[in-house]
Amino acid sequence: MAEEWKFDVPTTGTKHLPPDPRYMEALTSQGYGFEAAVADLVDNSIDAGAGDVVIHFLRDGDRLTSLLLIDNGSGMTEDELDVAMTVGGRRNYRQGALGMFGTGLKSASLSHAAAVTVVSRTKTSRPAGRRWVMEHAKDGFQCDIVEPGYAQSLIDRYSGGQPIDWNGTVVRWDGVKDFPRNGGPEQTERYLARTVSKLGMHLGLQLHRFLARGDFNITIAVEDIATGMVVMNYGVLPVDPFGYPVTGNPEYPRTFKVEVPSVGVVPLHSHIWPPKSTVAQFRGIGSLLDTQGFYLYRNDRLVQAGGWNNFRQPEQHLALARVAVELPPVSGDIFRLTVKKDGVEISPEFIAALENAADDSGRTFGGYLTAADSTYREARRRTGVERRPVIPAGRGMDPTVREALSEELPTLPGEDPISIRWEAIEGEAFFELDREGHRILLNQRYRPAVLGGRRGGMNDAPMIKSMLYLMVNEVFQRERIGPRDKDNLQLWQTVLVAAARAEMDRLSDRDGE
Repeated sequence: MAEEWKFDVPTTGTKHLPPDPRYMEALTSQGYGFEAAVADLVDNSIDAGAGDVVIHFLRDGDRLTSLLLIDNGSGMTEDELDVAMTVGGRRNYRQGALGMFGTGLKSASLSHAAAVTVVSRTKTSRPAGRRWVMEHAKDGFQCDIVEPGYAQSLIDRYSGGQPIDWNGTVVRWDGVKDFPRNGGPEQTERYLARTVSKLGMHLGLQLHRFLARGDFNITIAVEDIATGMVVMNYGVLPVDPFGYPVTGNPEYPRTFKVEVPSVGVVPLHSHIWPPKSTVAQFRGIGSLLDTQGFYLYRNDRLVQAGGWNNFRQPEQHLALARVAVELPPVSGDIFRLTVKKDGVEISPEFIAALENAADDSGRTFGGYLTAADSTYREARRRTGVERRPVIPAGRGMDPTVREALSEELPTLPGEDPISIRWEAIEGEAFFELDREGHRILLNQRYRPAVLGGRRGGMNDAPMIKSMLYLMVNEVFQRERIGPRDKDNLQLWQTVLVAAARAEMDRLSDRDGE
């Protein structure tokens, strides 16, 4: 006779099983992007009541040495600092706080740095500091105590309103994995320009509601420690994903309500962007396939920017549809936020309830999607300009460029994509066309000139590749190359070869300095 099934597993007691020190490696291998890691630190500053946050890149000549984040929040005593630096340290997060799990500071920092130092001072306590070094952390969770004199000097460095008046916190990253290790000043300048721009856009988007209030500011600065000169000072501006000047459809925005038994009513603030908008809030935060959909907020902090969360697939005609969703204070299993705060898992219960979402007048959420689709199509029709279809771009073209091309140009059905690759080509030609194989071949000898000495990859040189693709696409569509095409090809060859040679001369002059 089969044994009766036990719905509760019987036990005989408990046993304490502390984590292995290697747990730190798992904790810091959660796929934190650089911008998301820094944003997690800024969240802590906001929770501490900071009005000003400075993100400080320190360089020694051509070499980047450290990254610091300084705020003028309430600061921490030694006991509070110990809790903050404890993995999973128990904190009582106030209602409305951005922190959740007690791991963000450690996992975000040690995902990108070999060591993280935190120094803090309150209005009633002396500066104190703790330091996690990844090697020590893996060897028994050994956290270093910062020498009090240095803790005082680090607080003093940013005192006098820069941004600390009396109380505040400094987080210091050393051995930052993302920093360039080799190369001269040009590589460092390129890294800083790219990183500061991406970081500013990310923080401006994720924290746009805080930045728009006027009492909270983020500054990204670069200082040369050898001279003490601040060589870059960039104020982060809010990037509101709903900040259009005029709605794309006069009947929107509208608020639809989703009835979810386990959490109650969840409002969907549904917007339709104006077609063909070129502002950063629309075009600058990602591809239009990725930025349509749900924008999920937790305590005014954006924790997901776009995506339909298995409700439907993204498509070109819904590019104007964006929906703001405020996560309820108690989400249960309906909304599960990732530790990195860069996405939300939504349960099938909520997705199913979307089918019945409606506003107070009885209009449905499905009708909103139809309106967004129609607004996009009508704008295309009104332009009165039919762009000629093209053969799609394939391997060798950056995915972002391919998405932009697919959004802007109709494609010829049944045509194999045009691939672009570097190859050794005899002679001086800049490029060759393999019309039968649908390939654009770029002369390998000019690759250093095009890349400016940077390391290449399969999708490198997106500007030259995209321009060449647009120029020769019609040549691939013709049955034969006529005299006008041959003359154009020769013209493009001559100009591109001259430009590449000029760039190679510049590289030679620089190397000889």
